[in-house]
Amino acid sequence: MLKMGLLSLFFHFLFLSISSGEISSQVGINYGQLGDNLPSPEKSVKLIQSIGAKRVKIYDANPDILNALRGTDLQVSIMVPNQHLTNISTNQKLADSWIQSNVLPFYPKVKIRYLLVGNEVISSSPKEIWYSIVPAMRKIKNALNTHRLNKIKVGTSMAMDVLESSFPPSNGTFRSDIADPIVKPMLQFLSRTKSFYFLDVYPYFPWSTDSNNINLDYALFVSRTIKYTDPVSNLTYSNLFDQMVDSVIFAMEKLGYPDVRIWIAETGWPNAGDIDQIGANIYNAATYNRNVIKKLIAKPPVGTPARPGRVLPSFIFALYNENQKPGPGTERHFGLLYPNGSNVYGIDLSGKTPDSASEPLPKPTNNEPYKGKVWCVAARGVNASELGSALSYACSQGNKTCDPIQPGKECFKPDSLVWHASYAFSSYWSQFKKTGATCYFNGLASPTAKDPSRF
Repeated sequence: MLKMGLLSLFFHFLFLSISSGEISSQVGINYGQLGDNLPSPEKSVKLIQSIGAKRVKIYDANPDILNALRGTDLQVSIMVPNQHLTNISTNQKLADSWIQSNVLPFYPKVKIRYLLVGNEVISSSPKEIWYSIVPAMRKIKNALNTHRLNKIKVGTSMAMDVLESSFPPSNGTFRSDIADPIVKPMLQFLSRTKSFYFLDVYPYFPWSTDSNNINLDYALFVSRTIKYTDPVSNLTYSNLFDQMVDSVIFAMEKLGYPDVRIWIAETGWPNAGDIDQIGANIYNAATYNRNVIKKLIAKPPVGTPARPGRVLPSFIFALYNENQKPGPGTERHFGLLYPNGSNVYGIDLSGKTPDSASEPLPKPTNNEPYKGKVWCVAARGVNASELGSALSYACSQGNKTCDPIQPGKECFKPDSLVWHASYAFSSYWSQFKKTGATCYFNGLASPTAKDPSRF
């Protein structure tokens, strides 16, 4: 009996070690590819290893990257791109074919462990694609099962904008348009398959949009004195990250799934941005990422107030600054590395290298809102044909956006494409900035503090 009891105890601890190994606290990196100046996959894999990452997530199933990952110890997450979801959701043969083409040629020499079906689909894709997420997840899982690839977990990543309410955290609620038709069946799938809710968490964004009411130190894990107590749950928070994660946990609980595990699919802080983008600097990026890594790899695990002591497996965003990402300047400046492979700032995702071993960080200069005027002008050296198309687009939007640059009007001269485009971009941006418009125009424009009329 004693021997049987000891044997049972041994297997119990073996099971625990296997289970905990599956969701270890090791931190990974998101390897985005939206740049025309990035190192080769082979060099990138070596760089990933050099910064102490134990996992890597890519946004497709790029065969060159997967080949470069062969034989490494890196756990790998791959992705079915958003545009494939609709077809896969209604066709099991297409799901089978996707697995045969993108997983079987590499597995098991590439340690593919997670397969995300789409990336922030609710946030970035047309509404008609939303309803394909869960059916596509089911078909991809069926295809994996057919090939006995049961170790690969299937999920999808979600941004914070899937919540209708997130404050206080106990009031976390999924949006009414997606809660029942999309999120609830997704949670049912994740619960049944023992997978994860993959969550993108960026404290930078709520802080930067409400810096008067949210303390920067609270967002950067720096403050030791600022606390917030949720009036309903009575849970006390010491940083914004925990608040955001717990709001999703409470939202899942409201739909009847309080125990689905969370995986931090993306988190990070921009190291630069546009002139008027507050707090996007190397100092804050290094501070946030170093501190969030300390939290995520802590032993014993810290968890969050709603789930204390629980491991939060994670991927930091991102490996490189990616110069072809659309949107405001911050989008192109989340990298831990410059495209030449050098560090933006010293960081070790394994947590083994102390911060003091790195070069001193430059002092931040933009932690307060920019008070000057900003114009949106045509970038230098861009393609004239593309610039003309962008000018036409800007002029077709809004109310009399380009009237002053029509022939004979007050701003027509100088009669040049660059001047007219710069006027149109600034006019368009000033009208629509508050509704999400950016000074980017597919890389044809950039913001400036210099009045273009004085050039």
